[in-house]
Amino acid sequence: MHTHSLLALGRSGFRKLVYQEWGSPKVRRIVICVHGLTRNGRDFDYLAKALSSRFRVICPDMAGRGDSDWLTHKEDYGFALYQSDATLVLARVTAPRRPLMLPWRRIRDIESVEIDWIGTSMGGLIGMMLASQSESPIRRLVLNDVGPLVPWQALLRLKSYVGKRSRFATFEEAEAYVRDVCETFGTLTDSQWRHLATHSVRRDGDGYYLAYDPAISTSPAGVNEFANLLGAEAMRGIDLWSVWDRIKCPTLVLRGAESDLLLARTAREMSERGPKAKVVEFPGVGHAPALMSDSQIGIIRNFLEEARHE
Repeated sequence: MHTHSLLALGRSGFRKLVYQEWGSPKVRRIVICVHGLTRNGRDFDYLAKALSSRFRVICPDMAGRGDSDWLTHKEDYGFALYQSDATLVLARVTAPRRPLMLPWRRIRDIESVEIDWIGTSMGGLIGMMLASQSESPIRRLVLNDVGPLVPWQALLRLKSYVGKRSRFATFEEAEAYVRDVCETFGTLTDSQWRHLATHSVRRDGDGYYLAYDPAISTSPAGVNEFANLLGAEAMRGIDLWSVWDRIKCPTLVLRGAESDLLLARTAREMSERGPKAKVVEFPGVGHAPALMSDSQIGIIRNFLEEARHE
């Protein structure tokens, strides 16, 4: 694994956008993994390591999360910015590593780069939006416990904890908080919980603080933006079926059987319209599957490999 960064330009000047890279940079099959609302790219370490023998895996920290810079203008947090930042990452990782004067064979090699997208919750919504665009570079799409219809009740649950607490006196206190808030991720080992906790916080002189900008919950583009997205009426939640119906690439939907964010009837409809996704449910899991178990990782790997040979 290697850590990289690039510069994105915004209203307050340049800011740092960090991403982790797994696998050989020579591999033309690239998998982009994007995290949920308050999470970061290190959530995908187990998955990325497992895929890195056959894929080049890129796991960015979106603005205000992980090691990426927080925004000065908090109102800029939102899907327009996230899509723009994702496009910057795509441009960086698909750029030729040699001078522009290339033999025709090398040019053909560059054009054959393939992009797969794996997105958890917010990261899945970003992937849906990008995949629905004309001439989208996304060839395969994996949505982890999110779909085109997000109930308002689930948004209220997210809002109940996002930004409510940010500091802890000890790491053990921080880990206990992560275990509580992320309980719906499923059954994890102590090592996996510690991994999540380690990358969920940063240390300073006063102890530990959560590795995301609390303003994502108070700006129009935090949890509130989920409700206001594309003009959706707040009490109806998010309705992106028009986006879903424009997606053409092979799509896999992963659902926690106890999820309140991706309802069973929504997942069923996703299998019947638009890209007619393949849906896999994980029993005993809510929002959202951690993608750390061998079985979950195997399902994703098999889907990407099957799609590759179609």
